[in-house]
Amino acid sequence: MLREIQCFARVAERLSFSAAAADVGMSQPAMSQAITRLERATGVRLFERSAREVRLTAEGKALLAYAEQVIDSVQAFGAEAARLARPTIHLAYPPLVGTLAARIVRRLATRTPAVGVELRAAGRDEAARALADGEVSAAILATPAPARFVTAARFHVTVDHLAVPAGHRLASALKVGPAELAGQVLMTPGSRPWQGLPGRSRLVPDDFAAALDLVAAGAGLLPIPQLMVRTIRRDDVRFVPLEAGDLRITYALAWSKERVTPELMALVQAVQDALWTR
Repeated sequence: MLREIQCFARVAERLSFSAAAADVGMSQPAMSQAITRLERATGVRLFERSAREVRLTAEGKALLAYAEQVIDSVQAFGAEAARLARPTIHLAYPPLVGTLAARIVRRLATRTPAVGVELRAAGRDEAARALADGEVSAAILATPAPARFVTAARFHVTVDHLAVPAGHRLASALKVGPAELAGQVLMTPGSRPWQGLPGRSRLVPDDFAAALDLVAAGAGLLPIPQLMVRTIRRDDVRFVPLEAGDLRITYALAWSKERVTPELMALVQAVQDALWTR
């Protein structure tokens, strides 16, 4: 009956048997027969027909919404079935490189055959654990990654700003250099202190957004990439340009050598391509 319901909805839209038939590649008699079959099956007259016009009956109008729901459900079923049949990999990534993660997803979606990607935003420790436990296929990790993982497609994120509390003496500075950082507490989201910066280092969870809460609370200052500065607006934190040489965070795509699949290799290629074509 699905075919007949689809024909009913098309005739209701066009109010013409011949036009509806042409839309779906049927003959006009075949379209009329489909509607007749549906009317017999339901016991309801759906259209008033004359030589000059086709009009929905009151019963036809009442049933049209249900017909459209059936068609929408069938289309949704097909789309979900196609998604489930498509190879899918799971990628953990730090929110800092979310734009890159989105670009990777788009590349793999246009690949033939397409590869689906389920994204999972996670800090370094959580991502490494999920990768070790097989919860994700790969992860973008700040280096050095744990030795048990294979890594490729390294890239750098420049750290060129300093987050300070709004009331801090450096909040109004036009720029900050290493000399102004002496005696300050510098927070590091991750596993390693900032190289080449004076001050006392404080390791915090690998989450820049959460670390900004600590900045606002006066727990320390936070070197931060411009990528974050462009997307965060807070009244309690100021972002001051930081001139501290070649300060950067290096990331790499990591995966377990025991879980290599064709889809994973497609992911590696997509990451490399995305990095080359920014």
